[in-house]
Amino acid sequence: MKVPIRATTPQYEPQAVPPKGRGPLGAGEMRLAYTMVLPTLLIVLSVVLLPLLANFWISFKPVQLGDLRAPTVLSSERIRPMPEAVGDRAEISYRLRNTSQRGEIADSTLVDSWPAGLVPDGELDSRCQLSNDVLECNLGTFEPKQKDTLKIPVIATQEFLDNPVNPRADKPVITGDADNVLTNNVFTLKNYRKVFSASEFWKVLRVSLYYTIFGTIGALLFGLFAAQLLSTTFPGRGVLRGFFLFPYVAPVIAVAFAWVLILDAGPGGTLNAILMKIGATEGPINFLGRRATPISILGLTFNFPVALTTVISFEVWRYFPLSFLFILARMQSMSSETYEAAEIDGATPLQQFWYISLPQLAGILAVIFLLRFIWTFNKFDDIFLLTGGAAGTRTLTVDIYEQAFAVSNLGAGAAVAVVVFFVLLVSALLLFKFSPQDDG
Repeated sequence: MKVPIRATTPQYEPQAVPPKGRGPLGAGEMRLAYTMVLPTLLIVLSVVLLPLLANFWISFKPVQLGDLRAPTVLSSERIRPMPEAVGDRAEISYRLRNTSQRGEIADSTLVDSWPAGLVPDGELDSRCQLSNDVLECNLGTFEPKQKDTLKIPVIATQEFLDNPVNPRADKPVITGDADNVLTNNVFTLKNYRKVFSASEFWKVLRVSLYYTIFGTIGALLFGLFAAQLLSTTFPGRGVLRGFFLFPYVAPVIAVAFAWVLILDAGPGGTLNAILMKIGATEGPINFLGRRATPISILGLTFNFPVALTTVISFEVWRYFPLSFLFILARMQSMSSETYEAAEIDGATPLQQFWYISLPQLAGILAVIFLLRFIWTFNKFDDIFLLTGGAAGTRTLTVDIYEQAFAVSNLGAGAAVAVVVFFVLLVSALLLFKFSPQDDG
């Protein structure tokens, strides 16, 4: 009986292959990469993260603008009257003052070199002692805003007359222990309660969102229109592209001043002069100083924000070139064969834009919208130069400036800045989540 022979294939156990980049060579490359990235990471942490953390810290502190400088004792030294002969009596006086309005200075001391040729007339002040031509005084505790005068009677000798000393030439050394509001353990929610309890905060937030959304969309639409206009070839296209970049590259203070002159409600306002000349308006319009004007459309009457719309128009005009550059660069990378095929099939220019161009531009439009939204929400100089935040144009960034510097409440200004940070963080996360992807 024959037994069938079964052919067997030798079984090879697969060798364990280390994951890509996890072998000895990959580990060395990873360490090298981390070593090269470390300086950049430290720079980012120091430039971005540390100021952000400092802003969070200050927002929970009851700190005024004047509290940035720690409490110190200022001194002014004088010799009155100045001796003119041997044996003349005079008085060395130190006028002392605590610079802080709220903080005390404990264990204050004064150390100063004694003028040669002056002899103490009687006993020194009980707080002072003279040793080796060095005056040392224990001043104790200085209460907030406290002033004090230290007087020491002296008699002049010939040595002083031969070499009179100017007391202001050698300033005394004053030391003391003062509590710094920025580094102590005192925290408060007063800044946030003040921000959110203010009736104008929510109005300012609405103005900020209105200004940001319409300014961003306007700059995006005008940039898209300009890119469409200048994507085709025609004589003088390069020169026209350069002109389109002028609003973005020009200094903001120059163009803002030009807009103020053009929109001035006085006799020198160019736009008002033109409108009245052609009979469009009966009188000048205060574009930068008028909060709102009633307008009726289709039987509905609403208040049209004049100054805010003017500021948004300036924002759109100044920053649409950035959108124009991004969109034009993306359009230049599109294949022309798709458009030629669509044109052969009878597609109109509007259909080509809607079904071919727009899907390929969706990704870059989302990126531009995100960047412009963040930059516009943080914009301060444009509004401040045009209106100073008046006439309904006060945004959160202007509010930060007014809280921190105009009112000198640095803690409240930092609290508003934290609110701005969280608004931008939430907005950026939502835009990242729902933004379309580039089909190109």
